Amino acid sequence: MARLEDLETFVAIVENGSLTAAAKRLGRPLQSVSRSLSVLEQDVGVELARRTTRRMSPTEAGLTFYNRVKPAVAEIEEAKLQAGNRRIEATGLLRVGAPVFFAPAYIVPAAVEYMSRHPRVEVDLKLSDKFVDLVEEKLDLAIRIGDLPDADLKARRFGALRRVFFGAPSYFEKHGRPEHPAALVEHQCVVRSVSANDSRWPYKDGNTVKSIRVSGRFRADHGASMYAAVAAGLGIGFTPLWQIRQLVDEGRVELILIDHEPPPVPIHVVWQGGKLMPAKTRLLIDTLARRLKNARL
Repeated sequence: MARLEDLETFVAIVENGSLTAAAKRLGRPLQSVSRSLSVLEQDVGVELARRTTRRMSPTEAGLTFYNRVKPAVAEIEEAKLQAGNRRIEATGLLRVGAPVFFAPAYIVPAAVEYMSRHPRVEVDLKLSDKFVDLVEEKLDLAIRIGDLPDADLKARRFGALRRVFFGAPSYFEKHGRPEHPAALVEHQCVVRSVSANDSRWPYKDGNTVKSIRVSGRFRADHGASMYAAVAAGLGIGFTPLWQIRQLVDEGRVELILIDHEPPPVPIHVVWQGGKLMPAKTRLLIDTLARRLKNARL
């Protein structure tokens, strides 16, 4: 029967990607870590990790095994702390998924505060604007902006992002201000060039949400370039307010069509359901919730 130490070792190997890194995290000799993996594989009866020159990745069976035993290992560790009347601490590696632009502004500052309070935690931040699979990416939790399609995940709502129409005073002086979103077809619009839907902007018309297809002479696949173009007077833009907050505060761009802004986009943290959420995960979620509650979104 597998020992708890062997299970802890396997979790560390998967999360750190190599025997050497796992040994360093656990504070154990490399040979001891290698022996624990061999003993566990003999006990389970299948290969759990595939060894390459520099890295070690879980096999399909190993990944399934990891996702089953990781919550159990965390629960046992916290039970040991409670039994000894010791304060439950945040320890170990925490893998967090987050959107590319949102993370530096909001997630990283929260992680800095969290890690200063919990020095035994490591944070591995994985950035992607896609709704990646938490199991495949071995994520403990992820921040998601938008409606949640996956009903199998547990979630906690942090707030919502306001989406706005905006332009530079120099553009409005030359071309005027649209009084209704339908008039955007008569204006130059700075559009993202990532997908076809980026040129279709949602707006509220009374109690109904509609959309309009816009176009313009300038397009870009990067947010900062789009905002610079709008600030330079090349056209009207549409984006979450937090991304252009500084431009608004500095007076370089102005908000328009405020009464027609589409509904705000929800922000959630999601994680896999389990009997017990590890302290490291719970405490980071609490930190994020507190900071985002007071953030200018």
